[in-house]
Amino acid sequence: MTQVETALADLYVTDETAWLEAMADLIKSGAFADLDYSNLQEYLSDMARRDRREVESRLAQLLLHVMKWQHQSDHRSRSRQSSIIEQRHELNRHLGRGVLRNHAETVLEEMHREAVERAAVESGLAAETFPAECPYTLDELLSFECE
Repeated sequence: MTQVETALADLYVTDETAWLEAMADLIKSGAFADLDYSNLQEYLSDMARRDRREVESRLAQLLLHVMKWQHQSDHRSRSRQSSIIEQRHELNRHLGRGVLRNHAETVLEEMHREAVERAAVESGLAAETFPAECPYTLDELLSFECE
């Protein structure tokens, strides 16, 4: 390992932001041979996993709030409506990129099952109250309007 590679590997551990700036500077200057490829690969993989988890979390939250909105009409509030709008907007921001939209489509049923479990606990309703399979397409969720 060269001295530059060692310094970059150490920087990755001690100051990730400085390491990112160093990677960006090396790419900008065309010094590709000096890149910390090992940590760069790990970092990029972690970012991809983080983005997928973010989509899953927001999708489950949106499903949860929509189900409670539809099955607890006597508990509708501006706060719940605001939560639905927030999750829709955040998902739309993330899903503008094809890979994450495909991921959301792939995990929709799984996130629905998780949301049903949470909705049952939070609402006090039996899990059987909620549809066993997701009754919404991704597009329907992303455009859901509280009425």
